[in-house]
Amino acid sequence: MAVPAVPAVPIQEHLQELGEPPRPPPAGTLPRLAAVQELLFWRDVRKSAVAFGASLVLLLSLATLSAVTVLAHVALALLSVTISLRVYRAVVQALQKSDEGHPFRAYLDVDLALSPEAFQEHAAVVAQHVNRALRLLLHLFLVEDLVDSLELALTMWLMTYVGAVFNGITLLILADILAFTLPPLYEKYEVQINHYMALVRQQTKDLTAKIQAKLPGVAKKKPE
Repeated sequence: MAVPAVPAVPIQEHLQELGEPPRPPPAGTLPRLAAVQELLFWRDVRKSAVAFGASLVLLLSLATLSAVTVLAHVALALLSVTISLRVYRAVVQALQKSDEGHPFRAYLDVDLALSPEAFQEHAAVVAQHVNRALRLLLHLFLVEDLVDSLELALTMWLMTYVGAVFNGITLLILADILAFTLPPLYEKYEVQINHYMALVRQQTKDLTAKIQAKLPGVAKKKPE
């Protein structure tokens, strides 16, 4: 079943208005995005459960311990597994007098080098996104469009209340939970969700049009 397309958010629409059309993603980006979608939509329940559990445990650990402590414990756990397997394989080879080789040889032989061409390609895409983000910041903070700047001010005002209740790690934990729960729910109730989202977008457009009509000197946006 094809993954449903999620409607574009307003920020993406502003980026498209302020910058040039985005370049095609670098080679290898689409397979990675497809892999992430498979995880979030629980195509393989085992892989998604492992990814969700590992990310949630990591974030919960960061909520109670320092980042240095969490990083040290993760590194120690990984080293405990790899060293144990390495020693076990060495002991088995010594007892059986076999030559099975290094247990991680297949991974050690993987070519992880980034070619200059691939690096430049990724750097160009990153630079494009940075430039478009800077244009958007200038557009919003220098009040090129009064309505857009007022929307940002309202959002930041609401975020002050969110920040008073949740800290950054708590928001990341909620985002992680939502990332693994909302996509399958959207896929299951796609028609109903799209219907209500269309109603919300229409109400937002009507409210924006009314505000623009009452503000003198504000350029009216072209209807979509």
